[in-house]
Amino acid sequence: MRNIVTIKDIAEQVGVSSATVSRVLNYDETLSVSDETKKKIFETAETLNYKKRARKKQAGKKKIRFVQWFSDPEELDDIYYLSIRLGVEKRAEELGFLLVKESLTNLSQKRFDGTIALGKFDEKQVADLAALGAPLLFVDFDAMAFDQNSIVVDFTGSVKTIVQEFLAQGHQKIGMLSGQEYTKESRVALVDPRFVAFKETLKDLDLYHQEWVVEAAFSVEEGYQAMKDFIEKADTRPTAFFAASDTLAIGAMRALQEAAIRVPEDISIIGFNDISVAKYVSPTLTTVKVHTEWMGELAVETMKELCLNTPPVPRKIIVGTEFIQRDSTKHSSK
Repeated sequence: MRNIVTIKDIAEQVGVSSATVSRVLNYDETLSVSDETKKKIFETAETLNYKKRARKKQAGKKKIRFVQWFSDPEELDDIYYLSIRLGVEKRAEELGFLLVKESLTNLSQKRFDGTIALGKFDEKQVADLAALGAPLLFVDFDAMAFDQNSIVVDFTGSVKTIVQEFLAQGHQKIGMLSGQEYTKESRVALVDPRFVAFKETLKDLDLYHQEWVVEAAFSVEEGYQAMKDFIEKADTRPTAFFAASDTLAIGAMRALQEAAIRVPEDISIIGFNDISVAKYVSPTLTTVKVHTEWMGELAVETMKELCLNTPPVPRKIIVGTEFIQRDSTKHSSK
């Protein structure tokens, strides 16, 4: 009786792990291995007359395309999207989904059961993704205007909570450090939904001052530089600032402290996201917690439902937030 050739046999001959052989033979595009090694694995499998065994579980395995709009270095500048991605990957693995990462500039025509798109996209990019035919879900991007499914954060409710907190502490002079983003390729400027909610809320209260709105890209360094410039040029300063992200808030706090402006005694600051470092900076950062990893898990659960049943209309899920009181805010004495 002829012995059955296994993946382990191929791995031993090629000099790589069994996991690498398995991923190569299953055409896993996320695997980083040289073409020479791939060729050697396929040649060895052919020489040994390796036959893939049909696996019932694999046959029913969902294959999900995962598209993100930012690069790895950008992801590390503000870990908001990193945390969502980790949640997506975690739940996909738990459900036995095969998650294949693709870039917007190189979308394959291979068949997928669904597509999860994380980040911000312009009209053409939405159309390109929709044209792929499988169920499509956008995460952290409201695509209802394009008749597409979306999971978004409740920015309006969150910002109203922040403003009410400032007002309860006696602050009437409230400014904002708003986030600045652009879509890839077309470089279309995106309006920060937190800023939209902030402006509307303060205008309703007759407390909005455009001169106290500062814009910066979402990073610590940009937040630092934007606040430093504001301090140097501003004729008057607010007693409270809302920063569109914790990274912006942390950078701004550094600039304020360098200028001998005390937080929270002179200016109170509230951030957004509740990244892990927020509770370790000095003073600890009052912020709004977005359950980002859970949001990523929810995206996979939602995609699972979309794969099973196509809804008659697009679905929009609004995810709530949690206010976290720490030491960067104080009752106004001005």
